[in-house]
Order: sequence, then structure tokens, then C-alpha cells
Amino acid sequence: MKSFRKYMKLSQVCTAVIAAGASISVAAADKGLLDILLENGAITTAQHESLMKKPSLSSEDFGAAAPAKVQEVVEQKVDEAIDEKVDAKIEESVSAQVAKQVDESFPVKVSRGSKGFRLESRDGNWQTNIGVRAQTRYTDTTTGDLRSFSDFTTRQDSDTFENRRLRLKIGGHGYQPWLKYYFELDLQPTRDSDDSGADASTRVIDYRIDIDKYKEAGVRLGQWKVDYNRERGDSSGRQQFVERSIVNRIFTIDRQVGAQVRGHLFENTGADLRYWAGVFTGEGRGVRNDDTDFLYTGRLQWNFLGRDLGWKQTDVEYTEKPTASFSLAAARNTGRCTRWSSSGCGNLDGFESASNAEDGQYTIEQYQQGFAFKWRGLSIQEELHRKDIRDNVNNTESELTGGYIQAGYFFNDIIPSIPRNLELAARFAFVDEPNRDELILENAREEFTVGANWFIAGHNNKITVDYSRLTLDDAIENLEVSDNRFRIQWDVSF
Repeated sequence: MKSFRKYMKLSQVCTAVIAAGASISVAAADKGLLDILLENGAITTAQHESLMKKPSLSSEDFGAAAPAKVQEVVEQKVDEAIDEKVDAKIEESVSAQVAKQVDESFPVKVSRGSKGFRLESRDGNWQTNIGVRAQTRYTDTTTGDLRSFSDFTTRQDSDTFENRRLRLKIGGHGYQPWLKYYFELDLQPTRDSDDSGADASTRVIDYRIDIDKYKEAGVRLGQWKVDYNRERGDSSGRQQFVERSIVNRIFTIDRQVGAQVRGHLFENTGADLRYWAGVFTGEGRGVRNDDTDFLYTGRLQWNFLGRDLGWKQTDVEYTEKPTASFSLAAARNTGRCTRWSSSGCGNLDGFESASNAEDGQYTIEQYQQGFAFKWRGLSIQEELHRKDIRDNVNNTESELTGGYIQAGYFFNDIIPSIPRNLELAARFAFVDEPNRDELILENAREEFTVGANWFIAGHNNKITVDYSRLTLDDAIENLEVSDNRFRIQWDVSF
């Protein structure tokens, strides 16, 4: 109807122009009429320019039939313009309807999100996310933590490149949105030159199923990093520095096989509380229990400002309201292990290896207190740890303590000349532990690290640089030694 009204209006204008006199040149009439057609959207700018380039015709060229000829030309152009617009509208409508029908009839939706590529059923009951993450790292001086006097004084420097982590992640839900699953594969663990090739073989490090129908109480089954402390619980791809602090090796409970209940209570109030309570084999990743003892763990996290604080370091999301948490955790285990890692059950320096220890030789009790805070680009977190190890065979006891505090800030908020995606950070950590050669004496280690993150696409694509000063106060040598470490890493997820 709109096109028809435009046509009638243009026809009336054309008739008025023709009636003004046959002496007016067709070129002038054409120009005026074409301008009107252009203004009313009946022809495009390109069509207007093309028609204006054609030779002008005067009324003499048409003779006595000039008015009829002019009107015929105008009517023809108007008809062509209207037909062209109608055809375009019809084609656009048909294409949209076809696309809609194809989209609605195909049973699976495909998209890309923060967790990778997503396949999802139309009813929302089935979903799979597939992602890949890689860490490429260069380290100058030492690849690990220096823990003994000989590490500082007699070790060989090793500057190296390494693919620190290469992970395949598959997760989602099935049957119902609250029945969730997750798998994570470590595709190429890095090894030393004297290690067996088997040490670099692909391994399943996480597999779990969550029953989360109710926020107040859920169940997790499988193998994963026990929800004990924030530093270890944070993904290695969501860290503020290239690697975790010197505290992690001593106090982490790491990945275990077991079951856990968890929940979120009193949401969005001053009593906002999360809890975790679990029972595990205590043998580490991928190992069944070899005795009747289990590892028991529990954690409480109080979000005292009424807003839940997730386990992810830095405030790259620029949290608008102050958000904080205070946590307490405890764990107990009797077995062969005195420490755990992604490789499974192991031993701390000065204690029997897991393969040589007797069944139930060590009883471990450990405790953790933590705090975390985020607000407008500022992030702060700290943890204090204590670990008591009782040797049931030799009837000895050892106490280990440690902790760290770290903070990061996006200074663009107060200094606009600093790029918005640049974060600067600093960390201090300490560990007091028995000397490996004499368990009644205690070594004191410290780490001071400064770092910077350049966030290209948040944590999914970032470059991290850090520099550490590592020191040891050796109890036997009664000397303090120190060394430096520089690292740069690119962490990217697809």
C-alpha cells in the first residue's frame, strides 16, 4: 500500500509538471522527477545517477506527443523501481522463513561460549561444551621451587621452554540441566630428560558427575581437585601469576577419588554460606584405596557481604560491588602419603616415599584459613596453613606451617594512561618445614614475586610475566641463601 501511495503521489506530480508547458525540456522534468523518486525511496542513488547520465531530450524531440511521452517514461521508471523493491522484500521474507524453519527443525543448537564450543538440544536437557587450553612457558634459572640448601648451591641452571599444560575439557549436562558431568584430559605432561616416556603420556585428571537439583544440597562423585583451599582450587588457567606459590606443594590435597556433599545457603544475605564435606580414598589421582582408612575433608566459606565470590583470581571482570569471602577448612588422612600432586600420592622431603612407607604409617591433620576480596579491579587473597604429620611407625611428630598473601590491581582506574587490560600484582609466601636431613630442625623458605598480566580476552587469552626472589634459611648450615626466577607464559583457551 505504501508503494502504491508513492506511485499515485508521483503520478500527480508528473502530471502537474507536464501541464506547465511542453516547452520545458524533458531533461529538466526528468531531473525534478528523479529527485522526487530518490527522496521517496522509489529508486536508489545508483539508479538516480545512472539515469541522470543519459542524454537529455527536449519537447521538440517528442513533437506534439511530448506530454504523453514524458509521462510514459516516468511511469515506466516508477514501475521498475516499485517492482524491484517488492522483489527484494519478497526474497528477504522467503530467506528469513527458510532459515527459521531450518533452525527450528534441526535438533541441536551450535554456539561458542566461554567454555568452548557448545552443542545443545532444543529442549535444553542435553548440553556438551568442548574446550582446549594450552600454556606455553619460558623459565629462566629454575623450573621449580628451590627447597634445600643444595638446590640453591649445587644445582645446574636450566633455562627452558615447555608446554606446561595442554588440556582437553568436555563438560555439560544430560537428561536434566541439574545432572552435570565433566572430564579433563592432560594431553602432554612435561617431563625431565631422565624420566620415562610414560611420564608424558595422556592421562585423565578429572572426571566427575554433579547432582545439583537443589542449591542447598548437591552431590559430587568422581575424581577432582578437592575443594579445600582457594589457591589449589582455582584453575591453573585462572591464576594471577605464572604458577602457584611455594605453599601449594606442601599443603595441597590435590585430586582425589571420592564423594562429596556441597551446598549454598542463605544466598544474597549477610549469612551467605557455602559448604563442602567429602570422603576420599586418600591415595591421590587414579588409585583405589589399599586399606580401610579414608581422607575426610570439610570447608566453610562465608560470603559476608552477601555476594558469592567464585574461585577465580584477579578482578578482570571489574566487580562493581565489594565482594569478599572468609573460609575455614580441615582434613584428616591415615596412609602412606605425606603429600599429593597431579601425579598422585607422594612424599615430602625427609619422609618415606609412598612405595617404601608401611600401610597407615602417616596420620595427617591439616587446617586452612582463607580470605579473598574483589572490587573495581582490585583483588586480594590470602591463606594460612598448618599441617601435622604423625609417623605411627617411628613415633615422631612434625609440624609444618605456611601461608601467602597476594594482590593485583588494574591501575587504569586511577591512571587512564595505563592500558585497561594490564594488571600488576605482587605476592609474598612463606613455608616453615622440617629439615630433610634432621626432622627436629626447621627450615624457613620465602618467596616474593611481582608480576603483570596482559589480558587479550580475559583469562581465555592472556600473557603473564613474573619475577621471583626465592630464599632459604637452612637450619643445619645456619645460612641464608637466595636465587631469582623469571617466567613468561601465554595461556590461551579455544
